Amino acid sequence: MNDFRFYAPTEVVFGRNAEEKTGEYAAKYGARALIVYGRGSVVKSGLLARVEASLKSAGVDFCEFGGAQPNPTLAHAEEGVKEALEFCADIIIGVGGGSAIDTAKAIAHGAANPGTPLWDIWTRKAPLTRSLPVAAVLTIPAAGSEMSDSAVLTNEALGKKAGINTDLNRCRFAVMDPALGATLPKYQLAAGITDIMMHTMERYFIPDSSAMLTDEIAEGLLRTVAANGKKVIADPGDYNAMCEIFWASSVSHNNLTECGRAKDFSVHKLGHALSAKYGVTHGASLAALWGSWAEEVRRDCLPRFSRFAEKVWGVSAASGEEAAAKEGIRRTVGYFSEIGMPVSLRELGIEPTEADLRELALNATANDTIKLCRIIPIGAAEAERIYRRAR
Repeated sequence: MNDFRFYAPTEVVFGRNAEEKTGEYAAKYGARALIVYGRGSVVKSGLLARVEASLKSAGVDFCEFGGAQPNPTLAHAEEGVKEALEFCADIIIGVGGGSAIDTAKAIAHGAANPGTPLWDIWTRKAPLTRSLPVAAVLTIPAAGSEMSDSAVLTNEALGKKAGINTDLNRCRFAVMDPALGATLPKYQLAAGITDIMMHTMERYFIPDSSAMLTDEIAEGLLRTVAANGKKVIADPGDYNAMCEIFWASSVSHNNLTECGRAKDFSVHKLGHALSAKYGVTHGASLAALWGSWAEEVRRDCLPRFSRFAEKVWGVSAASGEEAAAKEGIRRTVGYFSEIGMPVSLRELGIEPTEADLRELALNATANDTIKLCRIIPIGAAEAERIYRRAR
C-alpha cells in the first residue's frame, strides 16, 4: 500500500427535506450568502424558495446568481465573482449539481483573491492560498463535487477545459435530499451514474500498488451503483435506490477510493477535450470513450481488469485473465448502453474528421507535452488512436 493523506472535512446533512436545514449550517460561516444555481429547474421545483426560506429564518441575507451551465464557464464564474464582491458575501452556496457547485467554488476563489485573474488561479500561474467558504445543496448525484477537492472550468475563448485540485475546494457542508433526484430527466440521471462509476474506476485501474481495503470499498461501490442505477432509471421515485446513488456520488469522489492506490483520470482528460470542443455532457463523453481506452491499456493491466470483471460483474476467472478482462469490458460498455448512454462518438452525435481527432489528442495531452495514464504512457499518438477507435 502506498503512503497517502485522506482529508474529507465536509459536514454531510442527508435525508428527506434536508434542504430546510441550509440556513442553520450556513449561519456558522457568516450572515451573507451568494446562491449559485443553474438554468431555473431549482426555481420551478420550489427548491430555491425552500433554501431561501431556510436562510431567512436563520438570519442569513442572500443574493441569487443563476445561469450556471452544464460545462461551467470561466466567463460566467467571473461574473459571479463580481456579484460576490458587490454583495460582500461571506459564503457561496451552490444549489444544483456539479456545474453549480464547481461554479460556486470558482467564485469563492475569485472573490477571496480580487485582482487575480481566475484563469491564472486555474492554470496555477497564481498561487491559491485562500478562499471563501463554499457549501452545496445537491440535486444531481453525479460529479461528487459536494465532497471533492476538485472543480472544473471551461475557458470558451481558448477552447480549454481544466480542473484544479485543492483543499480549498472542499465544501464546508453539503445538504443532500435524495428525493430531489426523482425529478431528473433519465438521460441526465444516466450521465450522473456513469460519472460516479468513472470516478471510482479512474482510481481502481492503478496496477503498481496494492490496497486491499480500498479495492473492496471501490468494488462494493461499483456493484451498488450498477444495481441501484438500473432501479432509479426505471423508477426515479425509488427513494431507497436513489439514496444509494446520492451517497455513492459523494464517496466516489471524496478520495476514499484512492487511499493507498492514488488515481489516474486519463479518461476524464480525454473526455474534457470532447466537452471543450463539442459541449457534450460530461458523463456521456466518458461512456463514449471508456471502452476504447480500456482496449488500449487492457493487455498491460490484465490482473486488474480480470479482478474487476470478477468482483464487479461476477465473471468467472476460470477461463483465464485475458477472457475475463474482455468480458468485464464488454459488460461495462453494455451497462452504459443499457442505461441509455452513448458508447461511441457517433452515438454521442459527433462525427470527427481526422484533423479533429488530432486536435482532440493534442488538447488532451497539452500539445503532446504530458503523458496520460498510470498503466501505459498515453501521448498524443495513443490518444488519437483511442478517439479513432471510439468513432
